[in-house]
Amino acid sequence: MKYVLSIDQGTTSSRAILFDEGLNLHATAQEEFPQIFPQSGWVEHDPRDLWASTAGTCRQVIERAGIDAKDIVSIGITNQRETTVVWNRRTGEPVHNAIVWQDRRTGDFCRTLREAGHAEMFADRTGLLLDPYFSATKLKWILDNAEGARDAAARGELLFGTVDTYLIWKLTGGAAHVTDATNAARTMLYDIRKGRWSQTICDLFDIPMNMLPEVRDSAATFGETRSDLFGRPIPILGVAGDQQAATIGQACFEPGMLKSTYGTGCFALLNTGDTPVRSQNRLLTTIAYQLDGKPTYALEGSIFVAGAVVQWLRDGLKIIREASETQPMAETADPAQDVVLVPAFTGLGAPYWNPDCRGAVFGLSRNSGPKELAKAALESVGYQTRDLLEAMHADWTGQGADPVLRVDGGMSASDWAMQFLSDIIDAPVDRPQVLETTALGVAWLAGMKAGVLPDRDAFAKGWALDRQFEPSMDPATRDRKYANWKRAINATLAY
Repeated sequence: MKYVLSIDQGTTSSRAILFDEGLNLHATAQEEFPQIFPQSGWVEHDPRDLWASTAGTCRQVIERAGIDAKDIVSIGITNQRETTVVWNRRTGEPVHNAIVWQDRRTGDFCRTLREAGHAEMFADRTGLLLDPYFSATKLKWILDNAEGARDAAARGELLFGTVDTYLIWKLTGGAAHVTDATNAARTMLYDIRKGRWSQTICDLFDIPMNMLPEVRDSAATFGETRSDLFGRPIPILGVAGDQQAATIGQACFEPGMLKSTYGTGCFALLNTGDTPVRSQNRLLTTIAYQLDGKPTYALEGSIFVAGAVVQWLRDGLKIIREASETQPMAETADPAQDVVLVPAFTGLGAPYWNPDCRGAVFGLSRNSGPKELAKAALESVGYQTRDLLEAMHADWTGQGADPVLRVDGGMSASDWAMQFLSDIIDAPVDRPQVLETTALGVAWLAGMKAGVLPDRDAFAKGWALDRQFEPSMDPATRDRKYANWKRAINATLAY
């Protein structure tokens, strides 16, 4: 039996997952690492923690599976996107902590760029909004603030990468400084139409282009691991940012197909084929994947708080002990109460993009309690998803979007939440048998490139349904509940 090793480097933990030739999950290992919060709105990781937890879980999963490294034909890497690492090309030492995608420290600089009239250029070339979310302003901040970084970069001594690039550099012993098109597309430095780094943007930020990695297809040769890591070199043949990897794992290969991943946040991607669609509704235009030199584009909407709202019930309000408790609470909540929770704990994402507003609860009565709050928390994810889908359908007018939404991520395991999602968007919701779609997607890339896994069409045919949720809410109730949500959103934005 041959295996593919998926590295899933996330925001709070690193995981290694072994898939066999039938794409069955064979073994897994996971390790959390510290989150660093230097001040309000700042989020960092120590790059050495990212590397140590990744290398450690890879060794653990090989040992746990009882196999030899020679049985692993390839490695695929999927990663938290936009998180920014700068390191010395000779020593490999980072010059600063990694600045995480959630970090908001460059908000004022982004406002300055917008006021200077640069927003249109960024949207046209990169498909992205001017926001601290993306890598470019984080990279500029490190060069401006890490001691000696500007001078070292000018001398050609520093390298930049998103997490995939840094891990590949470490895995290969510094032999490969590369990324894939999906990660490059999240930096706000990459021209997604021309398929190359933008000299204009790099000049604007004073970023030397020799810091930037080579961009390759999502299924490509990214290098081989050092032989001392696992006992023999293993080729790295697949790379994709986490949400793009989930799109692949959900087999959303046809234009109009749509997936939504429910983790800490929620990310919905709509495949738009070989055409980058410019959003008129504040969505992002991005690369879903790139194979054989041909990019496939997507519209993306990001919700900052999905599963995190359940964590708030547990850790903030302390009204539940486990996430699974929310389902029976929602089922037994008072149906006469229309409590609406807007979980804007870190601002609102798409299509609002307001980083400054904060959460609010509407419709409380003297009888409102934990059950009603749990129900409102789960409903908030459905409402936010509908906001995204309405914006996507407005941008994709007349293109024939698939009416079915494919879902994955931890929150998709809740039958109640998925039924409400189907009800409020008035469309079927399909949950697959394999919820590890992010790791699965990059395993397929690496295994397909190695020649041990099927081609795209055969992989898509193997996608298996666990359960389909169909809308059962009457239209009047649906309209009333969504109208309440929109009123709550407007009030939250006004406040």
